[in-house]
Amino acid sequence: MKVGIVGAGMVGSSAGYALALMGIASSVVLVDRDHGLAVAQAEDIAHAVPFMSSTMVEARDYNGLAGASVVILAAGVSQKPGETRLALLERNAAVFRDVVGNVLRVVPNAILLIASNPVDIMTQITVRLSGLPASRVIGSGTILDTARFRSLLGRHLGISPQSVHAYVLGEHGDSEVLAWSNARVGSLSLADVAAQVGSAITANVRAQIDDGVRNAAYKIIKGKGATYYGIGAGLARIIKAIAQDQQDVLTVSVVNAEIQGVSDVALSIPRVIGADGVMTDLFPDLDVGERDALHRSASLLKETVEAVTI
Repeated sequence: MKVGIVGAGMVGSSAGYALALMGIASSVVLVDRDHGLAVAQAEDIAHAVPFMSSTMVEARDYNGLAGASVVILAAGVSQKPGETRLALLERNAAVFRDVVGNVLRVVPNAILLIASNPVDIMTQITVRLSGLPASRVIGSGTILDTARFRSLLGRHLGISPQSVHAYVLGEHGDSEVLAWSNARVGSLSLADVAAQVGSAITANVRAQIDDGVRNAAYKIIKGKGATYYGIGAGLARIIKAIAQDQQDVLTVSVVNAEIQGVSDVALSIPRVIGADGVMTDLFPDLDVGERDALHRSASLLKETVEAVTI
């Protein structure tokens, strides 16, 4: 599979690096308005490839995307001092209008994988700009938040996070919803596992894990300026599900016809991912508090996207 990446900054290059090391893609093409940056990132990644895989990595212009099955959109502008979130969104929408047009001119049938933040809003904007089916415009959503949730739960219980089945729903942002009520380890509830391993899930533990998931990005950004390795691996994981038609269940963001009474809004719930993108949604059982929180998250996203001029 050939994968294109538009935006060769830290997120785009980290995704390219993960794809190359995992050997998921036969070819990775980096495109950036700063072609020198794209060349530098492609060369650096290409020098790691001989140790791990045979993926070809190169920097090209948009025409170099020809033949790509998936294109990651990791482009965007940074927030200016004093700039409102809405003003930033409208500038990013303008960037995406140009990017999406150039991508679809070359690969009109590619699956678009959105990494630019705020990812749920940018996913919905991309659907509107592209005219593609919602199932083929996929935001990275809460895939990273879900990984953080599982990691912290696994660390507390002394169990591999790959054996923890727990999801973060809604917005990739402050209103996200940790679905505690249906979290499992293997086939057991958290309470059963916690009792058996002697690591109770107390209110204090829940609060610490919630804070660790919800505020992870702020902590990382404070320490090193940006987050990129985690989401780079998450994007590669989504592409693996597409490339190998795995029918995996991942929490990605697509535009939903209706979620918790809110129509036409992009957010994350567990979804089955295969060769054609999102195959189906798997709405989880939630308690009343989680359903209310998901409604609030959906309402916030809906209000924000409706205010953006495209």
